[in-house]
Amino acid sequence: MNFQLSEEHLAVQAVAREFAQKELKPGVIERDSKMEYPYEQIKRMGELGFMGMMVSPEYGGGGMDTLSYVLAMEEISKVDNSCSVIMSVNNSLVCWGLETFGTAEQKNKYLPKLASGEWLGSFCLSEPEAGSDATSQSTTAVDMGDHYLLNGTKNWITSGGTSKIHLVMAQTHPELGSRGINCLIVETSSPGVAIGAKEDKLGIRSSDTHTIMYTDVVVPKENRIGEDGFGFKFAMKTLGGGRIGIAAQALGIAGGAYELALGYSKQRTTFGKPINQHQAIAFKLADMATEIEAAKLMVYRAAWLKDQHQDYTAASAMAKLFASEVAMRHSVEAVQIHGGYGFVKEYHVERLMRDAKITQIYEGTSEVQRIVISREISNDKPYLPA
Repeated sequence: MNFQLSEEHLAVQAVAREFAQKELKPGVIERDSKMEYPYEQIKRMGELGFMGMMVSPEYGGGGMDTLSYVLAMEEISKVDNSCSVIMSVNNSLVCWGLETFGTAEQKNKYLPKLASGEWLGSFCLSEPEAGSDATSQSTTAVDMGDHYLLNGTKNWITSGGTSKIHLVMAQTHPELGSRGINCLIVETSSPGVAIGAKEDKLGIRSSDTHTIMYTDVVVPKENRIGEDGFGFKFAMKTLGGGRIGIAAQALGIAGGAYELALGYSKQRTTFGKPINQHQAIAFKLADMATEIEAAKLMVYRAAWLKDQHQDYTAASAMAKLFASEVAMRHSVEAVQIHGGYGFVKEYHVERLMRDAKITQIYEGTSEVQRIVISREISNDKPYLPA
């Protein structure tokens, strides 16, 4: 086993950290409070190559491995999770899904714009009655011969108001259940696409989350990804990798909260000494450091398995489950260590606490991760530790 990051990995980590601390941190509190979309920051992330990190250079991407992507996600998530979730969806769900399963024409048409950050993409699976039960798709794509007629509503869509394309899961053959679902590439400029109001959220407040309505949208047959009925498999395979990105986001939230708490504990004095010298605080920091290190090993290993083209289904679910719970638990502890100062926006930890909650919900709730893990270990697919 080799736990040493390569020079390339360290360079990616350093660039992401510098960008997050110097360019994202100033103004992050105001953007969060006002729900201001980070246009300039996302543009800069595109210029730095963060929006298409794993895309092949053939299509204008960075050609990097999953671990490089995880390292960048982790550093950016220590500061601004609205930016990191936009980055995650564009990289893990949209770009990866298109490059892995799309046709040559689809890849040539869309990937260069997505990888550069000129365009953003959205992943449209959830519906008002289809969240954790993703098989219950009410959105329909009726086969009209040379095109599909798309009708339905999608909920909780990241980048819903700014993306140029949507990857939409829709039911074509209801009698086949999940095997009748297709994934369609829908350009948001198409007639019949309507964007709902931006959601007023607990956390990740400057990212744009919307409900999308599709009314008699004409989608050419060449915009279907994969064979007829491949849509649900596409969604599940893509989400398996996407969970690694969200696990990295949760890891970043936990790490960012820990770094802030540790720094504050060295400066704040009570009873004549810094509070990190009081056992009550020292033990909190020790628990934080230990669990964050454990989460880091799980997330990095899931990324490594993906890069080695090994089965990472259980590993990614375990990483997301554990990292998200660590993020929630220790962002709360970071607020506690800050005391009254932790309860105000100026010290950043209350925002990280609010951001942490969504990592237990999107791209599969913690309950869904437990379902995935239990199925893997029960169906002759034992999870084998390193």
